[in-house]
Amino acid sequence: MNLLAQTPTDRRPDAQSVAGNRCSAAPAFGAWSVVRAAPVIALLMALGSMPSAAATTAAAAASAATPKATALAPACPASLNHSFLRLQDEKPQSLCQYAGKVLVVVNTASFCGYTSQYKGLEALHARYQAQGLVVLGFPSNDFSQESGSNQQIAAFCENTFGVRFPMFGKTAVTGASANPFYKQLAAASGLAPQWNFHKYIIARDGKVVAQHAARVDPLDRTFVKDIEKQLQQP
Repeated sequence: MNLLAQTPTDRRPDAQSVAGNRCSAAPAFGAWSVVRAAPVIALLMALGSMPSAAATTAAAAASAATPKATALAPACPASLNHSFLRLQDEKPQSLCQYAGKVLVVVNTASFCGYTSQYKGLEALHARYQAQGLVVLGFPSNDFSQESGSNQQIAAFCENTFGVRFPMFGKTAVTGASANPFYKQLAAASGLAPQWNFHKYIIARDGKVVAQHAARVDPLDRTFVKDIEKQLQQP
């Protein structure tokens, strides 16, 4: 079937129009959107008038234009289904944003004999962050060594130890007044914090897999090995 034969002679494009079309055309329908070209492509293929190479190119273009599915974020385990105020500005933050990460959860204080552990915790966070580690700090006055406001605590941590890992507003971590997250940690591990800088390690699936007492330095080899073991897990 000759499509050109059906074009009335009085509607043929003039020389200027033809020249303009030749300038704007590009090989393999490069100047057409895939959506506008699709009906014409289908018609030409049905009539057997479309070269196979052009058909292949057009099909590839259509495939490239199709949106590809993005990877889904890890599901939030029940253990992380909690929200806390961010220490610096007291804006609500969901712990679900850390799903799929290896977490070190630690209750902190500014006037404790172990306060210098902030430096080691920040070093850990910086060293292993690219592998999926996140240190989460929860200031607490449960042991009467954190009397400042959230803003004062934030300034102290940043100015004294250069803390960059996520920290949250001052909260209770022991006893009946403990926040729900820390109650879950105590139930899962069998032990609530006995002092400031008690450390829980949470695996990528949200399960508590280890805990270390306040006296254990963040750079202690046993503690670091426990973290590295979890980072090696998918």
